[in-house]
Amino acid sequence: MNKSYQRLSVPYYLWLIVFVVGPILLLVYQSFFDIHGNVTLGNYIKYFTSWNYMQMTLNSFLFAFLITLLTLVVAYPFAYFMTRSKRKDLWLLLVILPAWVNLLLKAYAFIGILSKDGWIASTLASLGFFEEGFLFSNTAFIFVAAYVELPFMIQPLYQALDAIPERYIIASQDLGASAWQTFHRIIWPLSMDGVRSGVQTVFIPSLSMFLITRLIGGNRIITLGTAVEQHYLVTQDWGMGSTIGVILVLLMFLIMNLTKDRKKGVA
Repeated sequence: MNKSYQRLSVPYYLWLIVFVVGPILLLVYQSFFDIHGNVTLGNYIKYFTSWNYMQMTLNSFLFAFLITLLTLVVAYPFAYFMTRSKRKDLWLLLVILPAWVNLLLKAYAFIGILSKDGWIASTLASLGFFEEGFLFSNTAFIFVAAYVELPFMIQPLYQALDAIPERYIIASQDLGASAWQTFHRIIWPLSMDGVRSGVQTVFIPSLSMFLITRLIGGNRIITLGTAVEQHYLVTQDWGMGSTIGVILVLLMFLIMNLTKDRKKGVA
């Protein structure tokens, strides 16, 4: 690398050290202390031997998987429609705009919509569904979380689908391929980079989500994110909270490794 470029990259590496590497090292350091300030491995032993923590981990994975799956199912056809639209920029702007709205405002808006007096809950109740109320349910949590994460799935999918040359699809049709064969053999493989990026940007934040679990899911949904909040703010057991934080970081690296492009990795 040219020396001038190396000097320009110095602020980037400083930023990484101060705001990424430093906090992770502090998290690891704090995880070896118990609530009384004694050095111990007890936090890790407690985490891996406690059924409650294992259940929270499984819940976090299950909810993150369902949220990611729902956003992918909704986002993929929508992103494909955007690439075929004459007003791509307008549709992309409409997708990005909700992401700029404060998360707390969106959560409180959904509380109003999903509460017993809201139009969604009252409509579902009139049809015989969720007669006890839609708010504070697993379904409401997954629905709202998927809405919040939807723009972050659509954007990489849109970029990947828009980059597919139109001549590939025309050639496939000219050779007699059906719509399904064109999708299965051409569109889906060439859009896998967008799918991987979308899965990473949605699954990883969903794994540690806690604000929506509180406001939309009530106290019925406990994930690793809510466990970290409880240990830091309620029980003041920073060591255990840091231990869960370290495990979350490791799980995030694991997800990134599992979803990376293997062909590029080999190259």
